[in-house]
Amino acid sequence: MLMGTGITMTSMSTYAILGCGSVGHAVAEELVDEGKDVLIIDSDDGRVEALRDQDLDARQGDIREVEVADAVSDRDVILILSSDVEANTAAIENIRARENDHFIVARASDPVSSDALTEAGADVVINPSAVIANSALRALETGELEYKTRKLAEVIDETDGKLAIRIHRSPDPDSIASAAALKALAESRDVEADIIYEGEIGHQENRAFVNLLGIELVSGETIDEAAYDTIAIVDHAKGGEPDEDQQIDIIVDHYEQEHEHDAAFSDVRPNVSSTSTIMTKYIQELDLTLEQEVATALLYGIRAETLDFKRDTTPADLTAAAYLYPFADHDTLEQVESPSMSAETLDVLAEAIRNREVEGSHLVSNAGFVRDRDALSQAAQHLLNLEGITTTAVFAIADDSIYLAARSKDIRMDIGRILEDAFDSIGESKGHSTEASVEIPLGIFTGIEVSEDNRETLLELTEEAVKKKLFESMGVDSSDSSNGN
Repeated sequence: MLMGTGITMTSMSTYAILGCGSVGHAVAEELVDEGKDVLIIDSDDGRVEALRDQDLDARQGDIREVEVADAVSDRDVILILSSDVEANTAAIENIRARENDHFIVARASDPVSSDALTEAGADVVINPSAVIANSALRALETGELEYKTRKLAEVIDETDGKLAIRIHRSPDPDSIASAAALKALAESRDVEADIIYEGEIGHQENRAFVNLLGIELVSGETIDEAAYDTIAIVDHAKGGEPDEDQQIDIIVDHYEQEHEHDAAFSDVRPNVSSTSTIMTKYIQELDLTLEQEVATALLYGIRAETLDFKRDTTPADLTAAAYLYPFADHDTLEQVESPSMSAETLDVLAEAIRNREVEGSHLVSNAGFVRDRDALSQAAQHLLNLEGITTTAVFAIADDSIYLAARSKDIRMDIGRILEDAFDSIGESKGHSTEASVEIPLGIFTGIEVSEDNRETLLELTEEAVKKKLFESMGVDSSDSSNGN
């Protein structure tokens, strides 16, 4: 590996270093230690003599002179590492004038000189200040992870009884997987933990995820709060915050919290796309042996949150997934991603197809009355596959509320923001730029109680109000829209 460039050279390559200095000296020593043939040319007689005393092939010469270009004409790789950028530029121009096929690495001092060296013909330009800064940042990240891991372990170790790991309402794979990882971490330190959820496990993929991996979840309605002396909230922010006066000891999330919590440990990283990524880093730092089920859950959590690395994916998400990949059960992942469709979901999809209204590439549909609210999100996802459609929204009435699920693959549209703009004053919305949902109390729209006698009236009022608000927020006029049939 050619140091600092990311370029791997063959063992047969020959090297020349023009303008040695401390940087060139370090590179030369590493190459020679690897058995490489290295020629060094520098203008300083004293430095050349010192290099020769170390049994290095060093010669005196001004790298701006054409004779130096002739002297290195037989070399495969030329590193021009003088601190004098003008001299480096002249050396590149002289070498390129001979039209030999050299691979040239040159040293810059700032972005402007970097551009000049590239224009002169350098294949790779390095800036020592940037290299040092990057190295310092990597060291800082490593140190911060070590510190946070130690603090997290301390809070867990101080647990006398049980640890409660709270995840967001109707949890998704990222939330469940992150909690499973924290539970595994706690149990590795002999602390018993429960994963506690509110609402229901809705989406068929989520139910398959929990069942196939055997992840044990406890409903919040069945617990005794007094049984837990340490409380953690993991991937919780987007599913509704806990009570402001509830004592929280541990927070791990990739979304900022809406409430302030005086937690003993907090790790909130909006610069990564999943909480599963954060928990994977802790697993790595502690060098824990992961059970296959937890590794599979974390990998799926990252994939689900990034839409298989197509949404807001960061290098940290990719490196975490790469670490987990060999430990995961890929047959189980395939089963999770392809669950069978229930009869009710099929009915909801059929109803959504029949009632679809299309304006441009936007599709909105009323699925009527439903029992399984999760079927709406699956219908929205399936309708996104229709030709020419980039955004879908499917809504229906369930109990005494209107539920709406939306999906988008239009990079110009943030569907989460669209639903927030349209309904946040009258309902509760949550989601991302590509998928989102909203729940609206039915009475706000209609002022009518749900009964068998007024079902049709409710549907008409709901459809008119929801579609109008949605299309307005999407910036399209629905007055001339078609039903897409």
